[in-house]
Amino acid sequence: MPELNRRALARSAFLGGASALFAASAFGEQTKVESRELIDARKAGAAGDGKTDDTAALQNAIDAAAQNSGAVFLPPAVYLAHELRLHPGVALIGLPAWNYSGPGGSTLQLAGADSRCLLNLTNAHGATIEGIALDGRSLGQGIHGIFVDRTSYAQHEDAFRIEGCQVARFTGDGARLAKVWCFSIRHSMFAYNQGDGLNVRGWDGFIIDNWFSGNQKAGYAARFENASVTFTANRVEWNHEENMLISGGDGYQITGNFFDRAGTCGIALRRTDVPCTQVTITGNYIKRSGRVANAETHDSTQVFIDGAHGVACTGNSLHAGRDDRGAGVWSPTYGIVYQGLRNCVIVNNVLNGGALRQLVVDLGGNEEGAVVHDNPGTLFAPPL
Repeated sequence: MPELNRRALARSAFLGGASALFAASAFGEQTKVESRELIDARKAGAAGDGKTDDTAALQNAIDAAAQNSGAVFLPPAVYLAHELRLHPGVALIGLPAWNYSGPGGSTLQLAGADSRCLLNLTNAHGATIEGIALDGRSLGQGIHGIFVDRTSYAQHEDAFRIEGCQVARFTGDGARLAKVWCFSIRHSMFAYNQGDGLNVRGWDGFIIDNWFSGNQKAGYAARFENASVTFTANRVEWNHEENMLISGGDGYQITGNFFDRAGTCGIALRRTDVPCTQVTITGNYIKRSGRVANAETHDSTQVFIDGAHGVACTGNSLHAGRDDRGAGVWSPTYGIVYQGLRNCVIVNNVLNGGALRQLVVDLGGNEEGAVVHDNPGTLFAPPL
């Protein structure tokens, strides 16, 4: 087994998320470490020319890597594929060079409209997707970029990781994670999808330092049972519906994020058959929500909290506005709208020019322990 020399290690420092092993593969060295294989997709038969259907070659490489809990490396190129299924303990690794407007580096493109998704993570416990641009090319209807498709929760933690990826232009959700628990999504971008950027049904998620931009539904959405999510340092912007939608969720930390130009609410906690419980909304900047909402409804709101127990909303800064370069409507109509609270605090938020018509709106139905005070601010007056 050849040892990696200093030169290979130095090269790896320039390659970002891929480790020295992937750097070695990219430069043509064949290596095994502890009998766990690193498979170069090009050497396994993938053309990577953006024209050839590489589905079979890529799936064969993933299947082979699964025999030893190994990895498949995608050298920078464009790989066309239909639905690919990952396996437990397998890593699919590329070198990221995508940008805000398009894919780059190691790119997986959807080959046709006959797939449910591009990457299927169902039951792929401990899998990793890192440094890859997933491009749906706006093909078909309801096709997701990354998909976990379950009818019941697994007995084992999912523990998959999505790192440094761009997931864009899918006709479904960027990622739809159905009945998952224990997962991590970091340093990635979910953009320009026709569904939600990220749709989660499950719990125990770490969602840190991502972009959720320009999706036709919500940036982040949890419409069914959901709990125990750390949502920190993300930029959530220009989504057509809510920037962040939580329905009946429990145990969220929503801290230090930038929410900008939501189509409807910037953040919405909505009751289902159960209330949202034990949520902290702290230290976020929430700006010019309600871009396409009916201004006479409470969809034109920065923060909407409906029927919640044990929620703390504090230390946030809210500001109204319009589109970049002076276009679009001024919004939102309301700053913070709430109803049906029990043992909740909405205090010490700053609404300097925070809304057009009313800063804080109490719709009633509150129970014991609803504390709302010291939320200073001014109404926003659009310039003539």
